Amino acid sequence: MQLGYNEIMIVSKYFEDINDFINLEIGIKRFRGNMERFHFNPIPLNEYSRKLFPNIETFHIYNGYDKIFEDGKIFKYVIWYDVSYSRYLEEKKEKNEYKNIEYTIYDREEYGNTIPIEVNSLGINCFYRCNDIQSINIPTSVSKIGNECFYQCTSLTSINIPTSISEIGDKCFCGCYSLRTIDIPISISKIGYCCFSGCSSLQTINIPTNVSKIEYWCFKYCTSLKSINIPTSISEIGNGCFEECSSLTSINIEDVKYISEERIFMNEPVLISIEIPKNLKMINGKHIEKKDINEFIIPSSITEIGDYCFKECLSLKSIDIPISISKIGYWCFCECSSLTSINIPTNVSKIGDYCFYGCYSLRTIDIPTNVSKIGYCCFSRCSSLKSIDIPTSVTEIGYWCFCECSSLRTINIPTSVSEIGNYCFYGCSSLTSINIPTNVSKIGGGCFYKCTSLISINIPSSITSFRNGCFYGCGCEEELKKNKSIPEYCFEEYFYEEIR
Repeated sequence: MQLGYNEIMIVSKYFEDINDFINLEIGIKRFRGNMERFHFNPIPLNEYSRKLFPNIETFHIYNGYDKIFEDGKIFKYVIWYDVSYSRYLEEKKEKNEYKNIEYTIYDREEYGNTIPIEVNSLGINCFYRCNDIQSINIPTSVSKIGNECFYQCTSLTSINIPTSISEIGDKCFCGCYSLRTIDIPISISKIGYCCFSGCSSLQTINIPTNVSKIEYWCFKYCTSLKSINIPTSISEIGNGCFEECSSLTSINIEDVKYISEERIFMNEPVLISIEIPKNLKMINGKHIEKKDINEFIIPSSITEIGDYCFKECLSLKSIDIPISISKIGYWCFCECSSLTSINIPTNVSKIGDYCFYGCYSLRTIDIPTNVSKIGYCCFSRCSSLKSIDIPTSVTEIGYWCFCECSSLRTINIPTSVSEIGNYCFYGCSSLTSINIPTNVSKIGGGCFYKCTSLISINIPSSITSFRNGCFYGCGCEEELKKNKSIPEYCFEEYFYEEIR
């Protein structure tokens, strides 16, 4: 099938750059004149590209900084970027078309609590601490609710959310302690962090099957919440989601994998978990049967381990991770204080931030050759870790990565690493020697701060940047001071930023 003029116009509407239009007409002769056929501009234009669309009658303004042309050929403007309701009313007489009218906090103060039907989104803080509203109706024209939109609306008891909305913003209903009921429509795919935190009168809530992500602290301090349903569509649940839900006694979870003393594990192919609420008694209508989690075997049907999945599983001593796993999330084994060893499969390419933070008993770990990045605080405070071999595939070592690994004696940094980040070996009091490869050009602030046993370190000429306090209190401090290429501030005490 050969594309005709009409079909190529439809396709080219989705081009993102003027060069795409030019290349089309240069490359295919029969499509020459395509730009002349447009009566509107499908992309933002400048003085040059405006000449290539000579027959425009309707001008689309996509961004607030776009060039606007008033050359007598334009009969109508269509504005796509967010415009306040006040501005819309002021310019309404000009008969322009506004695609995204936002009801801001200033609009609400000026025009009241009733949301006009022309509005497409509710701005950040729109009804912030608006204590005089008890209920509110959101018209179907609205597709977005901004962060903290109804924050601490303490008299709000009910609200209608239309199916036109796909996300509920961060802290949207945080502190609405009179809110008793809310219907979340099936159109919602994401619930923001702290969204219902402090809604202490909320007793039940239904999470629709389209929701894939519930952010951290979402229902924290919902002290009247008695039951909740978690559908299989959920692939991510933030940390502390049900923290301090003291009345939560029943949870319905469609795909429970394992129940330990600390957490409920669920779902596949992404394994996720939640902390067990303090007073929880029933799961899926049955009394909880907790199991010992000294050893944990992840089934091969799992391809990812979600963020916080094994966080603070204090009795976990060993875990078998199958080769099917390609991703290990942030904070995944954080503060698993009994974990002594772990095998990371070869398919994993990144070890997330805080992944093994505070694993005080971890003695050995093999990093596979596919790993290219080790995240922030990844092995921080692994105080039993004595040695670690970093493969040549690693190009980035995050800040605080081995901070306070007090038993670490030897470490191999490969030539693939070009920068050693801030506080990377802070407080590694047993580290005696380290070889910095010639590819490294920067040593971060506090990098070897108080490495009191460090007596041997080479400083290659490739290093062009030394940050504050990088050698303060290390064992070879006096010897390093003789090296005139190292600035004096490298030996000065450096403010230690807390890592948590």
